[in-house]
Amino acid sequence: MSFFHTLDADVYQFPPLPSAFGILLSSSSSTAEVFVIFHNGCVSPAPPPPAHNITAILDGFPEYSQFNNYLTQTKLDDEINSRQTITVLALNNGAMSALADKHPLSVIKNVLSLLVLLDYFDGGKLHQISNGTTLSTTLYQTTGNAPGNLGFVNITDLQGGKVGFGSAAPGSKLDSSYTKSVKQIPYNISVLEISAPIIAPGILTAPPPSASNLNITGLLEKAGCKTFASLLVSSGVIKTYQSALDKGLTILAPNDEAFKATGVPDLSKLTNAEVVSLLEYHALPAYTPKGTLKTTKDPISTLATNSAGKFDLTATSAGDDVTLHTGVDSSRVADTVLDSAPVSILTVDSLLLPEELFGKFPSPAPASEPGKKPGG
Repeated sequence: MSFFHTLDADVYQFPPLPSAFGILLSSSSSTAEVFVIFHNGCVSPAPPPPAHNITAILDGFPEYSQFNNYLTQTKLDDEINSRQTITVLALNNGAMSALADKHPLSVIKNVLSLLVLLDYFDGGKLHQISNGTTLSTTLYQTTGNAPGNLGFVNITDLQGGKVGFGSAAPGSKLDSSYTKSVKQIPYNISVLEISAPIIAPGILTAPPPSASNLNITGLLEKAGCKTFASLLVSSGVIKTYQSALDKGLTILAPNDEAFKATGVPDLSKLTNAEVVSLLEYHALPAYTPKGTLKTTKDPISTLATNSAGKFDLTATSAGDDVTLHTGVDSSRVADTVLDSAPVSILTVDSLLLPEELFGKFPSPAPASEPGKKPGG
């Protein structure tokens, strides 16, 4: 229901309106036009913005860049940002590398979720724990993957000013210690560095969800990338993709129109080895969804990368658009076909031409930068 009435704006006093009403004023010299609109149902208030952003916090500390990257890959950053009171136990790049080099992404996610405490601790509070020891609930406990109390962390104030961390499972050692305070927003989020991961019994050997039976070619064909899927099969590179699935894989698939575009080199003139390199160039050896690409500033390694600076990509973003650059051409990330850790499949508007193979070829017309018109 709606109604309209013209009234004297100087003398009329508006009565309190229920939340189901909206009001719009447009005034002239002596009158105000009032529109009151009744909405069916109640109007829900907008949700409050996140009180913190763990990715933005850690961006200011390059020594935690790998830890920060894995929080994004596993989507734990979203979990952290959705909580009002939380403590993140950060690992520096050395400790994070030692963990990541040995385990698949699903295991890394479990370990990192054990480093997110659902309580606020700063350096002062760590040394003021009642009776010197306490158990803290973690994100790992909320996943349902932690039997008993394996999702709790034991925090103990040790002699000599040290604070130890370990699994709450009986008989577990305090195999990690507090190193330093990184950042606090009292009493909302605290980031503390610890010396090593906290390892709960069985957390490293839990069978990860297998992606090895994923039908890559079927997904690509449905997404309009039949030519690309056919090349993967005929070259044998599909086996390389499949072997990389459980560790993490991102496929950058050109659509069928990309192979017909003006200026695309004749791929039949490439050797078999060059075709393999080209197809491996269209995949990243990590789970890197579009959101991660938007914030990636460093060169991006591909499956074809075999030495520093070889067969790399770079990414730029504008708003929600992401553009990939090869040194020869550029291509916009178009659609997400699959986003399920540890696999991401994205489509791209044009073939990605690595400089190592096509640097001497005439460059095709580059893809338009987001927000720019061709020739503008």
